[in-house]
Amino acid sequence: MFGKLFLLFALVPVAEIYVLVSVGGVIGVLPTIALVLLTALAGAHLARLQGLAVMMRIRENLAQGFMPAEELLDGLLIFLAGMTLLTPGFLTDICGLLILLPVTRNVFKRWLRKKFDEWRQNPNVHITFYR
Repeated sequence: MFGKLFLLFALVPVAEIYVLVSVGGVIGVLPTIALVLLTALAGAHLARLQGLAVMMRIRENLAQGFMPAEELLDGLLIFLAGMTLLTPGFLTDICGLLILLPVTRNVFKRWLRKKFDEWRQNPNVHITFYR
């Protein structure tokens, strides 16, 4: 787990810097900065709109007495997408947009559900309830 986190926090910024420098060399520094800011603003706006829609679906399900499991996964993924969209860089923006799009978000939801099932069935995970 530590190795994966190290790779995430070490390689992603290096890749982002490489892409930003490459794009800046092609279109210039100020247009690159403007593009990064524009994608962050647009992504934050999209994440806000989709987050509000998911919040309304959660409220409706709770009002009807249903557990909003799918909507909670959507909310988690939309939050993650918003965080990646606010991180400066093109690669994180692409990842965030992929998570925000409902078609590709369903792929992430299936993967996340599978991981949750694996974690739940793993004998190394123990859940203790105290009274």
